[in-house]
Amino acid sequence: MTGSTVRPPAYQVLADELRDEITSGRLQPGERLPPEPELCVRSGVSRSTVREALRLLASQHLIVTTRGVTGGSFVAHPDAAQISESLSTGLTLLSNAAEIGLADLLELRRALEVPAAGLAAARRTDQHLCEIRSALFDPDLDEPPVMVRAHAEFHAAVAKATANPLFELVTRPLYQVTFGSELIETAPANYWQRIDADHRELLGLIEARDMEGATGAARRHLDFVASL
Repeated sequence: MTGSTVRPPAYQVLADELRDEITSGRLQPGERLPPEPELCVRSGVSRSTVREALRLLASQHLIVTTRGVTGGSFVAHPDAAQISESLSTGLTLLSNAAEIGLADLLELRRALEVPAAGLAAARRTDQHLCEIRSALFDPDLDEPPVMVRAHAEFHAAVAKATANPLFELVTRPLYQVTFGSELIETAPANYWQRIDADHRELLGLIEARDMEGATGAARRHLDFVASL
């Protein structure tokens, strides 16, 4: 019939209601959801429908379900890695659909990485330095796929050193999108030597707690990447 709307399945309606309770904060991380029989009565649906709704929420990393006497469904604690993975998937889909290009991604990286480098210099710990240092590579010995992964891990470690988890959450997907197989194929001669030198310079400035120097090094590094 013209103008009619298709009502979503019952499990989707229940999942949406529970998702609203979770994202609004009415259900807190670690809090147990009502048991399945109670959800059946409250929503007027079958137990199989309730279980399908819970499976959907679990697939979205919103709840975790355990078995046993003390088991049940509980609101998941936020996991930066899982959230970052979801963002990365969305960015990849957009970039593959030509909605965004490399210039757009580099513009966002510039807006995030330059201040992040300064914050990392101010807030880094010895553990942060260890993680950044472990992401260095040897351009004369390592294979390109190894260097691509290390490149992404280096910048993710710098973002983590800001001590602001939002930097790591937002920036990690950018590295997964911009450091792909096409970089291996198109990188010019001496590209990896320059990247390695930039990384080592930035690490030294962060270690020295030189905020101004670190932001300048991050800016020059991105200018080089954008010039290719």
